Amino acid sequence: MGSYLNPGSGKFYESLRSQIYVDKTGLIERTNEKIRTVQKYICLSRPRRFGKSMAMDMLAAYYGRAEDTSALFDGRKISNTSTYREHLNQYDVIKVNMQDFLSMTRGIDEMLAMLQRRILSDLKDKYSEYVEEPQIIFAMQDIYAKTRHPFIILIDEWDACSANIKTITILRKSTLISCAPGSRTRIMWDLPI
Repeated sequence: MGSYLNPGSGKFYESLRSQIYVDKTGLIERTNEKIRTVQKYICLSRPRRFGKSMAMDMLAAYYGRAEDTSALFDGRKISNTSTYREHLNQYDVIKVNMQDFLSMTRGIDEMLAMLQRRILSDLKDKYSEYVEEPQIIFAMQDIYAKTRHPFIILIDEWDACSANIKTITILRKSTLISCAPGSRTRIMWDLPI
């Protein structure tokens, strides 16, 4: 398990052991419905303290290939669905918290450069024989072409960047997602499908 690539289930396990836990695995079922469709780009927006980070930890634990997490999900709402086993632990998950990167840098360009270095480092640790490109998107495409393991990307605290720019956009191929500052968003997408 890496820091960003397939970060594992530790944080979700902590949530499950907490005094107050509400089963939000229904979100997984809705996400499973969107995988490999044109609606695969999901922007989850909720008010503060609404469990968005816990949801990201849950999605990383469910989709990530690093470990078998069925014991964490068996008996929960998702385990009663037809897509439960189909997607469980079947993806390489990249999970980042933008606030972590932004707090260590002086601006967006520096933050993006650090983000790229750190994710590429994780990709090289796991897939050194396939990573030749210095750009994340090309490295991921090369890994997918060789392994056929799709990626799911989870971005937490995306709105942390809004302190520095008015509107944040992501451009991937011809798809543009725009999240306005202060919208408290979490973005998830799968690549390349």
